[in-house]
Amino acid sequence: MSFDERIVALSQRLPKIRDHLQTEESTKNALVMPFISALGYDVFNPQEVVPEFVADVGTKKGEKVDYAILKDGEVILLIECKKADDDLGKTQMSQLYRYFTVTKARIAILTNGIQYWFYSDLEEPNKMDARPFLELNLDDLRPGLMREVKRLAKDEFDLDQMLSTANELKYTSEIQKALAELLENPDEEFLRVIFSKVNPGSRFIASSKELFARLVPRAFGQFISDKVSNRLRNALQSERSSAEREHQGPEEDGVEDTTERPDGVETTEEELEGFRIVRAIACQAVDINRIAHRDTKSYMGILLDDNNRKAICRLWFNGKQKYLGVFDEEKNENRIPLDKVSDIYYCTNQILATIRNYEEQG
Repeated sequence: MSFDERIVALSQRLPKIRDHLQTEESTKNALVMPFISALGYDVFNPQEVVPEFVADVGTKKGEKVDYAILKDGEVILLIECKKADDDLGKTQMSQLYRYFTVTKARIAILTNGIQYWFYSDLEEPNKMDARPFLELNLDDLRPGLMREVKRLAKDEFDLDQMLSTANELKYTSEIQKALAELLENPDEEFLRVIFSKVNPGSRFIASSKELFARLVPRAFGQFISDKVSNRLRNALQSERSSAEREHQGPEEDGVEDTTERPDGVETTEEELEGFRIVRAIACQAVDINRIAHRDTKSYMGILLDDNNRKAICRLWFNGKQKYLGVFDEEKNENRIPLDKVSDIYYCTNQILATIRNYEEQG
């Protein structure tokens, strides 16, 4: 299984085991060790993963950090664990801070098995930052964040690339939090800025504040809704144009037979990545080995049981704009535009609904 598939599977286990994770040790065994394994490290190989790692710091002797990940004999990652219901925001990290200064590790992870907070020394060399540059939450998986975490996997370990984007990731995350707060509860300064843009030269008085406190969240909500609607409208127009160019005629059950691969078909790495993501999603409903793909000149079809009458979705990756084709109950295809391959995760519900529909039909 790929990293994405393993992390999705780990996320799916949470509802079943969460109430049983009453200790730090149970959290490590059920969640943290599988997370480390998903990154490709052998948790049973002391040359790769050292539990209860000891590195004396000044007068502090015998203190331990929960896990140290090694590469070529050097520590590259430090992991401090808490039990599943601990609030990471209130966690004391003195040990993690100290170990960061005496090892060559540039990345430290604080986790309760569900949330994973990633730290580095972006603000001052060899001193761990007070704020994480990336936060991964198994309760709320986001494809973009998973892609960044994957840089730390054994086979793809790219510290330089991770650190080069870490500063941007940190501020992007903080900006998103600030925007979410401002849109939900806009403060006076923010309202004053918007008011001055709408009414240049006018005085911002109490009644203006009261009015804009109501209007600004509503206006932003409508703005976001319009942006989404425009994107969908453009996608539908592109779909119609594409359909007219290709002159495709529907076969039985609304999905054409793609058993015979035409000459000149080339399966790209992006298509394979998309296939792996769909498999990671599909394993929530069926055995992962039942998911297959067939490639054509126009798209890659992803099928249940390698049956062209059980099309789960299509990857339209051969044009400048990528699309994911999903099917409704009548097997009508709707193409959803993708900015990047990992956006497929946002279509999880549609993919699972299609699979479960096939399963119900038998």
